[in-house]
Amino acid sequence: MTALDYVVLAAYLTGTLSVGLYFARRNKTTTDMFTAGGGSPWWVTGLSSFMTMFSAGTFVIWGSIAYTHGIVAVAINMTYGIAALAAGFLVAGKWNALGVRTPAEYVELRFGRSALQLYTWTLIVFRIVTTAVALYALAVIVAAIMPLAESSPFRDATTGNISIVALIIVFGLVAVFYTLVGGLWAVLMTDVLQFIILNLSVLFIIVLTFLKIDDFGGLLASAPDGFFDLVSGGYTYFFLVGWCLSQFFMIGAEWAFVQRSLSVSSPVDARKANYLFGALYLVSPVLWLAPPLMFRLTHPGVDPEQAYILAGQWVLPAGAVGLMVAAMFSATASMISSQLNVFASVLTNDVYREFFNPSAKERTLVVAGRTFTGLLGLILVVLAIAVPQLGGAERVIISLSSLVAGPLMAPSIWGLLGRRIDGRAVWATALICLGLGVVVKFGLGYLNAVTGFLWLDDVHSWVSNNPQTADMLLGVVLPIIILSTAHSVSAGVAPGWERIGSCAESVLPTRQKSLKPIDTTPALVVAIALLICGSTLLLLIPFNQSAALPLGILGAIVIGIGFTTHFFIRRSAGEFHSRLSGQRNL
Repeated sequence: MTALDYVVLAAYLTGTLSVGLYFARRNKTTTDMFTAGGGSPWWVTGLSSFMTMFSAGTFVIWGSIAYTHGIVAVAINMTYGIAALAAGFLVAGKWNALGVRTPAEYVELRFGRSALQLYTWTLIVFRIVTTAVALYALAVIVAAIMPLAESSPFRDATTGNISIVALIIVFGLVAVFYTLVGGLWAVLMTDVLQFIILNLSVLFIIVLTFLKIDDFGGLLASAPDGFFDLVSGGYTYFFLVGWCLSQFFMIGAEWAFVQRSLSVSSPVDARKANYLFGALYLVSPVLWLAPPLMFRLTHPGVDPEQAYILAGQWVLPAGAVGLMVAAMFSATASMISSQLNVFASVLTNDVYREFFNPSAKERTLVVAGRTFTGLLGLILVVLAIAVPQLGGAERVIISLSSLVAGPLMAPSIWGLLGRRIDGRAVWATALICLGLGVVVKFGLGYLNAVTGFLWLDDVHSWVSNNPQTADMLLGVVLPIIILSTAHSVSAGVAPGWERIGSCAESVLPTRQKSLKPIDTTPALVVAIALLICGSTLLLLIPFNQSAALPLGILGAIVIGIGFTTHFFIRRSAGEFHSRLSGQRNL
């Protein structure tokens, strides 16, 4: 990275912090802090949901699969889009119509307090650890391309680059700060900005890669066998279907995504947000996986996990590498901020207020929410720093989290759509799936050695050779079988179904049917961000004469989109005021 790259990265981080400070003034209540007062525009929520799926691991894992196996990586990621569309059609509107403050409140109403404890502490442990590992992965990736002078106090003497610990602290504290100060509004708006940065950097890499390739047809002909197949490398059609179902459970019931559905003003907006999320994921994988796909054709034989970063370094001019690093940070920061905000919400509303201070005023609860955000963020940063010392424990937790996600999320959706199951079905699903998962993933070899049963050796061999299929059976098929059985043997309506019905009915009178003022601030922030990004690309031209044409064209397009966005903001606001005046005259 050059000095110009550092300037671009520093400017981005400063802008992110500024957004958090700007939206701090909106956090007067816990509703503002944790659900954006129910006033988030549907398109902001949709873009935020899209970004919540990303992390630095996205570039490493999916970039590696794309580089190694080809188009199958695109096919797998498109299942996110199908899952998001299905979640929008089936559950997003129902979440918004419930009238609950948090997803944890729904769990308690529907399944009881014991289920709430199971969900809360299990998800907090697994999500904080997996997010910490993602932050560590981001620092490892970025540190590899950030050399520092010997005099720098942040230099790692072994590598000559910036210290991984220093990067974890800087990146972690930035994400924690804007989440703590700005609440969900800051999370949503920084996600939108991060969406812009991510796609801008990816488009730039694609354009410059195409310009650098002379014989594109010849490169396509040299692709490995099966590189353009929809399934390959152990990723079968059964895996794709199972992955789609597992992501439907995740998008439909993961607390960070449920929180997005609660942040908009109506069930219709909740569905529209998910439809936008899904539509983007049906298109975007082709774009952001194009760099490692093309890099495989031009540079076969490199480390697959480094494919994405190497593809960027190969074509990006000075200053644009900093933009790529900002994009990688933005992907992970979205994941961090989402988890911190949703779990701080649960700890504030469903633990602190429920058990320790039932009569707490909103001001006290906001302070508690910020305190929990800071504490969770501190734990996350410390865990990220400690990842190398965990001795593989973090890999075990991440492996287990894949087994927990389906068995916990599937009952939430089932309980939202069906009236029969109760808390016993939740516990049965979680314990059976987790127990069998631990045995299958970690105990088969030991049991085979102890008992000597030949059939155990066959099962162990099959699981080792088909890990993706085994995960789908344990995390998707088995929960559905258990819940179907529980639904069949249950008679009548579960008490929890009646409780959530009463909760939904109680909020109906409070939903205003009149026209509400249009909040133009989110769109204005987007317009300003586009103008700044476009101007930055133009300012990079004097330092990159060889890339002047693509920089100029892309910069002009981005600036044009920014001005167009600003124009429509003013026109929409004017049309609303005209309609409102007409309504008053009547």
